[in-house]
Amino acid sequence: MNQTYETDVVVVGAGNAALCAAISAKELGSRVLVLEKAEKEKRGGNSFFTDGAIRFAYKGLTAIREIVELDEEAAGKISMPEYTEEDYYSDLMRVTEGKSDPELARQLVSQSFETISWMRNHGVKFELNAENQSYEKDGKRHFWGGLPVRTYHKGIGLVQKLNQRLGELGVDVWYGARAVRLTKEDERITGVIVQHGENEIDIKASAVILACGGFEANKAMRSRFMGAEWEAAIVRGTEHNTGDGLQMALEAGAEKYGDWSGCHSIGTDYHAPKVGDFNKPGDIFKKSSFPLGLIINKNGERFVDEGADFRNYTYAKYGREVLKQPDHMAFQVFDAQVRSMLRSEYNLEEATCYQADTLEELADLIPVAKEQFLQTLEAYNSAVQDGEYNPTVKDGKRTEGITPAKSNWALRMDQGPFYAYPVTCGITFSFGGLHVSPEGEVLTKERQPLPGLFAAGEMIGGIFYENYPGGSGLMSGAVYGKLAGASAAGYVKQGNLIKS
Repeated sequence: MNQTYETDVVVVGAGNAALCAAISAKELGSRVLVLEKAEKEKRGGNSFFTDGAIRFAYKGLTAIREIVELDEEAAGKISMPEYTEEDYYSDLMRVTEGKSDPELARQLVSQSFETISWMRNHGVKFELNAENQSYEKDGKRHFWGGLPVRTYHKGIGLVQKLNQRLGELGVDVWYGARAVRLTKEDERITGVIVQHGENEIDIKASAVILACGGFEANKAMRSRFMGAEWEAAIVRGTEHNTGDGLQMALEAGAEKYGDWSGCHSIGTDYHAPKVGDFNKPGDIFKKSSFPLGLIINKNGERFVDEGADFRNYTYAKYGREVLKQPDHMAFQVFDAQVRSMLRSEYNLEEATCYQADTLEELADLIPVAKEQFLQTLEAYNSAVQDGEYNPTVKDGKRTEGITPAKSNWALRMDQGPFYAYPVTCGITFSFGGLHVSPEGEVLTKERQPLPGLFAAGEMIGGIFYENYPGGSGLMSGAVYGKLAGASAAGYVKQGNLIKS
């Protein structure tokens, strides 16, 4: 070894989960070191790219005002239904088809509001997610979907504020520091070997917290665990989440857990960068207003029920449906009735858009089987049933007699101009991870804690299966980051000190 270094707690990773873990351990008295594989200008992991929407349980507008500053006038113009712990748990279980580990799910839900308050107390700022999660009606802003809050200035602001807090607390961060392997003595984790520049450093620590992401940026692992077609997916976030921490933990005796064949994936602009571009952060390439329109592949056919549920509960699984289509491509199609209601990313200069006055002209602009495309739209328009259109609720305005159906928000597509946005599949994070306790302790195959090892964020398996309620990943990272940090600090205080 070229060098050695000694601390109480070492945190591998520097995204939301890792930084929450570091703050949590530090505030409980531990000496903490954070390792970031990326250079400083690319710090923050996937958290840097998020739009900041974060899902937590809350008791109506009064609770929201504890997190977001609102004056009386602004508050009086808001309709904010409560989103209880049971609502959150129900949504999580519904979209994961009941597969989410009940203990881990309950911990996420029950700790969500407390953790949001804790983040705010440590300087993270929040704002209403009005632009994407509400509609104006009768002079009021009506929120829907249990996701009314996001971090200020999206993921950029989140990463900035958490790092600012680390600096205030005196926590060191090493950039360009790649964890190579865990060290172990007498079945206890005793530190981590790190490649830092030209040096290999043996970091001796009483506790190690792994919070360095999944394997979504590792093409070989995607192909192995999820299928060869996943080699074609765009990586929406950092290129550094290549499964290093997972492999180190498994080699040290941790148990693999959760949905290793699944991931969070969405429809993203077909011309988005192949990996996240730190010069264009903020999740600007996603395309999530599909419930207001139709999704049609190059063969001119629909392949999902765009109105099955709010986008919060379908967008994370529809990305892989796009991946299955010819050339891993599809088009989100809208008409003039809904164009003004589309999310902000559709208005950016980075958005690829085709516009025409008629559907026939639109079909001529895009690489699609024109005859089938027009037949699909004709059949859809004929199948639309009467009813009151209301995008703030599942309005039941549906189609009948076509497959797939559109279960809600079905308007005839007949008012020009018409718009087509080409999308492909963008992978956000992998669902498979390690088995951990509700306190963030990494477990062995015998379901016992692996002494000295903790995990948080994307590295936790067993919470998300098949699908994902929007904003839950950021919340899970914060909740389990805080818990892992506290557990690691408690482990140190119990006398599990490294031997000099």
